[in-house]
Formats: sequence, C-alpha cells, structure tokens
Amino acid sequence: MHLETPYPTLRWDIFCRVIDNFGDIGVCWRLACHLAQRGQSVRLWVDDASALGWMAPLGAPGVTVLAWTAPLNLTSITPGDVLVEAFGCQIDPDFIATYAYSIRARGTKCLWINLEYLSAEPFVERCHGLPSPVMSGPGIGLTKHFFYPGFTPRTGGLLREADLLKRQASFDRNAWLQRQGLNWQGERLVSLFCYEPAGLADLLERLAQDEQATCLLVTPGRAQAAVEAEILNKMRLQPSWNKRGKLSFLYLKKLSQADFDHLLWACDVNFVRGEDSLVRALWAGKPLVWQIYPQDDAAHAAKLAAFLDWLQAPPGLGYFHQHWNGLASSVASGEKPVFAPQDWQACVTQARARLLAQPDLTSQLLGFCSKSH
Repeated sequence: MHLETPYPTLRWDIFCRVIDNFGDIGVCWRLACHLAQRGQSVRLWVDDASALGWMAPLGAPGVTVLAWTAPLNLTSITPGDVLVEAFGCQIDPDFIATYAYSIRARGTKCLWINLEYLSAEPFVERCHGLPSPVMSGPGIGLTKHFFYPGFTPRTGGLLREADLLKRQASFDRNAWLQRQGLNWQGERLVSLFCYEPAGLADLLERLAQDEQATCLLVTPGRAQAAVEAEILNKMRLQPSWNKRGKLSFLYLKKLSQADFDHLLWACDVNFVRGEDSLVRALWAGKPLVWQIYPQDDAAHAAKLAAFLDWLQAPPGLGYFHQHWNGLASSVASGEKPVFAPQDWQACVTQARARLLAQPDLTSQLLGFCSKSH
C-alpha cells in the first residue's frame, strides 16, 4: 500500500534499542512502515532485530533494517534528513557528528526528533514539540525537538494506519480463529497479553465460576508462563477449581503485528500490557484492561491513573485496573473487583471515537518536519 501524500520525501534514520518485551521495536517498526507507506525513505537502526523475524516476517517496502552495532560503521553511510531518537536511546556521537556536518554542507535544517514514551499525564501537552538546544558534544549548535505521543489534540497523537477501519470491517473472525486452531462455539473470548499481574489468580477463578463459558487466548512468553504457574498452583490447592469446564485455554504461537491486531479484533475483552498493545486495543474498540509496566518509584501508578481519567473509566473498571496491577489501595482492602466488561464498553467506544477524530502520529510528525524542512 502506497498513499498519496502532500509532504516532501525525506530520508529518515530511526534509532531503537530493544530494552525489554519488544515494545520499543514494535513502535519503531510501525512508525517506519507508516512513513514508508507515505513515500518516505526509512532506515531503522536497531541493536537486536531478532523480534522482527516473527513480528514482521515479510518486512516492508521502503524500510531498510540496519544493525546498530558498537562501534557504528559509517564507512558508506550518509545520514538522512531526519533523525528519530526513540525513547531516549542516545544515538552514537560519531553519527551525530556526521549528521551535523552533512546538514551544514547541504544547507538544510536540523530535524532531530526525540520520540518519547506514551502517557496521558498533563506534562505531555506542555512538553510536546518543545525545542531542546544541544549545548555540548558533536551535536553542539543543533536543536532536538520533543515529540510526545498522546491521547489529546495537543499531543503528537497515536500511530494509526490509514486503512485501519477498512481492514477491521473486512475481518473474518471465524476464519481467523480456525487458523489459530480454535473451533469457536460462541463462548466469550478473552485475550491475555501480560507480565505477571497481581490479579491473574482471581481472574481465572472468576471465569471458571461464571455461568458464561470463556476461552482465554494466551500469548506466548511471560503470559503463558504466568497462566501455567497459576493453574498448577490452583490444581495443588483445589483440584476441582474448574470442574465445570467453563474456562478453557488456547495457547497461541508468536503473532505478527497484523495477527496481534486480529487477536484483539476477534476477542470480546482484551488484557494488554505496555504501550504499543494498549494503542492497538484502543483501536480494536473492545473492553480492555491494561497492565502498565511497573517502575521502582511507583511512577506507574500516576501514569495509570491519568490514563483511566482520560478514558473516563467507570469506577468498576478503575478498581479492576488497580487490582490487576497490584496497587496498594485495592490489594489492601481484600475486596475482589467485579469482572463486568459489559459495563466497560461504552467508555472504550467513546474514547476510540475521540481518537479517530484526531490526526494520527505519523501525519503530525510529517507535518512538523515538512514545516521545519
């Protein structure tokens, strides 16, 4: 797919370090693909590209993946027009020096973007688009600009494909489930992409006791390991915990980005983790529960609260999030939250509509660089 675009064709260098759980490379790969679809020339520099083997097995036209090694071999490399420093990854000084020399020799402006993490906290609107003059090192005299993804019109927006709604409308749920090995009989489908959530044991118990049959579609890795550990523990303590068979499990293989979207579209409720999957769950438009990445200083609690406030989550959904994430206010009370996705649908539907009315991140980034070029 190649889209008509009003923006000049620029050459982009996106730098990404894979820190944990593939969220960083997932975001950077999506951005690289979206830019290429709009006629841009993109190089993605990544220190560990192994996840792309299953995340994007077919690659993407217009995107070149390069190994970000140390030291960086710049023998035959000319930096492009735009540098994207994803999530504070700190581009090599030699590359910055070469970029500074290159743009000065060409007489072009510095387009150095510091792509930040996603948050609904108030500082995002204040900081989005702010310049950051480089005061030392090989980039002295250049200016970075902060680019904050976000949920409101005064932020950089969210990554969204131009054909997203068309693809969703043509999605064949039954056919996709059959390809995953599930002969769906109308039971409730719940996806699980998580770390090791504090509320997992309670969720499994609740689903096993429910009158409505549920199939839990479990992603590989930490989610599957967490589920298997909880099942072993329950079988040891109470072997009959799921004796009615109301809760069944489908353990999935690694999914490409396209098939991860399909998973979220196929399910009735989605449990997601991190940032990239949260965005995909919002586009899916189904009731969702987010496990935020825990931070040692508990900063994730405020970040989660800000997201729930933007979502206009009803109290029950907010309490469920607190319990799922192991936050003290819910755990200390001993009260188990109610799993009521039917009560959560309205706020997700309304939030998705608000987001669809806003420009997507790639369009805003192209517009920003076009004006500055």
